[in-house]
Amino acid sequence: MLPRRMRLHRLGILLVAFVGALAHAEEFPSAHSAPVLVLSELGKGAAPLDGPWQFQLGDDPTWAAPGIDDSHWEQLTADAPWGAQGHYAAEGFGWYRRHIALTPAPGASTDFAMLIPAIDDAYEIYWNGELVGHNGKMPPNPDWYPSQPPQTYGLGPIRGGVLAIRVWKSPLASEDPGELGGFEAVPEIGSPQAIAARKAAIDFQWLRSRQFTFGLTSLYALVGIFSLLAWLRDRKQWLLFWMAGYSLAPILGQILTGFRIPWSAGIAGGMLEPILMIQDVSLWYLLLWILKLSDDLRFARLTRWISIFFAVTFFLDGVVGMVWGLFPAHLLQITDAILTALFTPLEIYPLILVMAAIWKRARLDSARWVVAICAFLTEMTFVIRNAALQGNRYTHWTLGSKLTTPLFTLNGNSITPRNLGDTLLLLSIVYAVYRYSIENRRQQAALEQEFKNAREVQQVLVPEALPSLPGFAVTSAYRPAQEVGGDFFQIIPLNSGSTLVILGDVSGKGLKAAMAVSLIVGAARMVADYTASPADILAGLNRRLHGRLQGGFATAIAMRLDRDGTCAISSAGHPAPFFNQREMILPGALPLGIEPNAVYEEMTMNLRVGDHFALYTDGLLEARSQTGELYSFERLETLFATNPNAAQATQAAVNFGQDDDITVLTLTRLPAGAESTALHTSLNLNAI
Repeated sequence: MLPRRMRLHRLGILLVAFVGALAHAEEFPSAHSAPVLVLSELGKGAAPLDGPWQFQLGDDPTWAAPGIDDSHWEQLTADAPWGAQGHYAAEGFGWYRRHIALTPAPGASTDFAMLIPAIDDAYEIYWNGELVGHNGKMPPNPDWYPSQPPQTYGLGPIRGGVLAIRVWKSPLASEDPGELGGFEAVPEIGSPQAIAARKAAIDFQWLRSRQFTFGLTSLYALVGIFSLLAWLRDRKQWLLFWMAGYSLAPILGQILTGFRIPWSAGIAGGMLEPILMIQDVSLWYLLLWILKLSDDLRFARLTRWISIFFAVTFFLDGVVGMVWGLFPAHLLQITDAILTALFTPLEIYPLILVMAAIWKRARLDSARWVVAICAFLTEMTFVIRNAALQGNRYTHWTLGSKLTTPLFTLNGNSITPRNLGDTLLLLSIVYAVYRYSIENRRQQAALEQEFKNAREVQQVLVPEALPSLPGFAVTSAYRPAQEVGGDFFQIIPLNSGSTLVILGDVSGKGLKAAMAVSLIVGAARMVADYTASPADILAGLNRRLHGRLQGGFATAIAMRLDRDGTCAISSAGHPAPFFNQREMILPGALPLGIEPNAVYEEMTMNLRVGDHFALYTDGLLEARSQTGELYSFERLETLFATNPNAAQATQAAVNFGQDDDITVLTLTRLPAGAESTALHTSLNLNAI
C-alpha cells in the first residue's frame, strides 16, 4: 500500500488531467444530460455556436429556464432551417437550447456578445432564463422583418449556462417552400469587438455580392426619372409615362426588400404587391405602344380590362400580406392561394401581345423586334418560375428553384436567368424608346410644318381688313386655337350694291380643314356672281362640296344686306345668330356637303336703326374652363345682352378657356347719313 501522501499526489495528477481534458473538448456529453459546448480561453476572437442544439416544436415559457431536462429533445444543427431537418412546412413556435461552458482567456474582457446572421422569423434570446434580446414581436400581434442585416446582442459577463432561443415562424405563403423556419446560419459568440468585426465582414460580403443588382437597379432608376421628366414636358407621350412606371418600380421594390431596411412584414407585404403590379402593367402598355398595337381598339380595350382585374387582385393580395399572421393561418393561406391563382395566368399577357404582333405581321423595325423577343424570353422565364413556385411544398417541383439558380458568378455577383433577362429587356426597351423618340420628333416636325402651312393658308383666307358696309358698323374678331381649325368668314360686295356676309366652320383641323376653307371661299365668290339669294348660294355651295370633304362637312350662315336695310338670311346647320340680344329662330337645315339635294330656306326682314346682329362659330359656345365646364348658352345670352363688339365677345370666351377657333362678327344698322365703320381684330397666326 502506498503511503497516504503518495496516494494524494496521484489523485491530484488525475484531477488536473481530467480538468484539462474538459477545458479543451468541444462537446462534453453526459449520459443523463444534453451535450455541453465548451469554449475555453475565448479571447478577442469569435467562436461559432455549431454542433447539435436541443430542439422542440411548440411553446412553453418554462423552456427558457436553465434547469429543465431537455435531454430527451431532438437535436438539430443551426446551419439550416428546421424545415430542412425533418420538420417540413412546420409553422408557429419552436425552441432551440444550447448548453455552454465558457471561460475567457487570461487578460481578456469578461463581457461577450452574440451574432445572429438570420432567424426565420421573430425570436427572443434567453441566457439562463433571462431575456437578453429579441427581434420582432410574438403573437398575438406578431411582427417580423423579412429583410435585415445580421443582428448583434450583448450578453454581458457570462460563464456557463443555457442559451435558449424562442422562435416564431409565420404561416407559409403560396410560393414559400417547406424548408423554412428557425436558424438560417450558425450564430457566433465572442468579444464585442470581434462580433462587430464579423458583422462588418458579413455586411461587406453581402454588398459585394449585390453590386450587379444595385447597378441594374440604379440604371432602372435613371431611365425612369428621365422618362418621367420627359413625359411631364409632353403629356401626350404616353410611351414615356409607361417607361417611367416600368423603370421606377424595381427601385421601389429594392427599397422594400433588397436594401436590408428593417421594414415590418405587413408594410413590405402590403406595398410590394402594388409595386410589382405597376411594373407588369407598365410593361404591357409599353409593348402595346412599341409593337404598334395601341391603335387596335380590341387590344387597347382588352389591355385596359385585364389591367384593372390584375390591379384589383394584386391589391387584395397586398392586403392579405399586410395582415399576414394576424388571422388564422389556414384562412390567409386559402385566400392567398385563390388570389394567386387569379392573377398568375394574366402574367403571360406580354406573350399574347408579342404573338399578336407576329400574327398581324406588324411592320416593325429591328429595335422593336428585339424588345418583343427579350420580353417574350424574360416573361416566359418569370411566369414559369412563379407558376412552378406556387404550392411547391405540395408538388415538390424543382423547376422554380432551378430558374433561380445562378448561371454564373461575376466578381462575386450571382447572375440568374431573371437578372440576365431583365438587363437585356431594359437595354432593348431603352433603345426602342430612343428610336421611337427620334421617329416621333421627325413626325412632330412634319406636323408642325403642316400646321404652319395651314396657318399660312388660313391667314390668306381670313380678311386682314374689312370692307366698308354702307349703313352699317361692322366689327369682327378671329382668334385661332393652338391647332389650325376651319373657321372662315367673308364679306363680299355684290354687283347689285348689296353685300354678302358668309360665316362658317369646317369639321376637322389642320391642313385638311384649311384646304376645305379655301374651296368654300372660292366657291362662294363664284356662286355669288350668279345669284344674290343666300339660300341659293348655300345650295350651290352644298352641291359643289358634296363628295369633296372626305367624309366631313361644313356649317355656314349667309346674309345679304341691302342699302335700304333689307336683310335676307339663310343657315346650313350653323348656330343661329343673336339679333338685338336674343337668339334668332331659323329653320333647321343640313350642313354643307352631306346631301347633294338639300334645300335651304331664306328669311327676309327689314332692319331699323340700331338693330344689332352677332354671328359666331361654335368655338365661342364650346369654350371650356380648367374644370371641364362649357361656356354654355346661358353665359352666351348673358354676354350678348351687354351688346359687346366682336373683340370683347371673343376675349370673354378666351378668358373662360379657349378650346377651339373663335370667330365673331357683329353688324349694327346706322342712321341715314352716318359714316360706316369697320374694325377687325385678329391674332397674329404666325405667333401661335
